[in-house]
Amino acid sequence: MDDVDAVTRAVLTASRLLVALSARSLAAVEDRVTLPQFRLLVVLSLEGPAKLVVLADRLGVNPSTAMRMVDRLIAAGLADRQVNPDNRRETVLRLTTEGRRIVEDVTSQRRKEIATIVERLDPSQRAALIGALAAFTEAGGEPAVPDEDSELYPLGWSDMGPRPGR
Repeated sequence: MDDVDAVTRAVLTASRLLVALSARSLAAVEDRVTLPQFRLLVVLSLEGPAKLVVLADRLGVNPSTAMRMVDRLIAAGLADRQVNPDNRRETVLRLTTEGRRIVEDVTSQRRKEIATIVERLDPSQRAALIGALAAFTEAGGEPAVPDEDSELYPLGWSDMGPRPGR
């Protein structure tokens, strides 16, 4: 169990750094969106137009909470409602161009800060970190981040559903 404790402490320490990076990347938009609202923007960025009940489920909140978040994002010009082309009686929510730009800007800032830190490691440390983090995220059920040539990965929360082992 000693190695489990040592790894747990190391991950907790690293998570403090990652939380700080996340907070800094969100600081530029904190006057426009809260963290829960940003999570909603990320879900819309990943999944495209979605019904309110789907968004609420992905975020782990009740639909009335999700609706209040959506209303604020619509008022801020970051999301909008549209008729579902598959069922004209339904409304779906989607990102506006400005909402997508916020997700991309925050993601880009976070990527730059992480890259700056990773550049300070020597190549063997980088290789070890790749293996360790890949194993850690796989054990937690988190899908891998696409490579640099892919679209910017919107900060995680790619699948708000339950993870294996939870």
